[in-house]
Amino acid sequence: MAVENLQGKVALVTGGSRGLGAASARRLAEAGADVAIAYEKSADRAKEVVRELEGLGVSAMAVRADQGNRNDVKNLVAQVVGQFGRIDILVNSAGIFLGGPMGSLTPEQNDRLWAVNVHGVVATTTEAVAHMPDGGRVISMGTIAAQRAFMAGFGDYAATKAALSIYGRSWAHELAPRRITVNTVVSAFAETDMGIPEDSDLGRRLLGLAPLHRYAKPAEVAAAVAFLAGPEASYVTGVDITVDGGWNA
Repeated sequence: MAVENLQGKVALVTGGSRGLGAASARRLAEAGADVAIAYEKSADRAKEVVRELEGLGVSAMAVRADQGNRNDVKNLVAQVVGQFGRIDILVNSAGIFLGGPMGSLTPEQNDRLWAVNVHGVVATTTEAVAHMPDGGRVISMGTIAAQRAFMAGFGDYAATKAALSIYGRSWAHELAPRRITVNTVVSAFAETDMGIPEDSDLGRRLLGLAPLHRYAKPAEVAAAVAFLAGPEASYVTGVDITVDGGWNA
């Protein structure tokens, strides 16, 4: 049973229509927060998530936004603030994966990867904290691929996610006077439709490296997000919280 310790709070979850973003939105709603989700393409899924969140007894909304477009980000935050008046919790979960051998990405692909995974997080966080009361929470979604090079082909993607950790540490200092904590949830490969299929050759290789021999469940990652968003985590800031099932053990 989720602890209802976020009643009266407003959360914005980017990439909230699917995967870890949807799981995080659900967990925050279970804790009593009103939740806005941002999505880019999955409009039908976004509507389903909103209905599910409202079924938990909270207010919810979905806003279409390309996280790689600064104007979209500004409009996203403006709509959320217009609806709820503020943003107490920001979860930066939107992201894309592009990979391959060194130098294989086209300049356009590389620009897009950094625009969404890094510049979009910077823009969203910058806009959101301007409307965040003191004591707020900023949580970004990282990956263990940014901590450990399992194999070739992940370098470009991993570099964008590694950037989020150092941004988080820097922002933790910058926002400390306002008691806004900034942390990164570093997850293992998870059971999402955007992940590597477990029954693929690569999936089987990865599972062979994991002590628990399974992927993370989205709810397990979302539990860490909910902890960081809650009052018990008021002294946790500037760190990576790793939910990896022992991958780095």
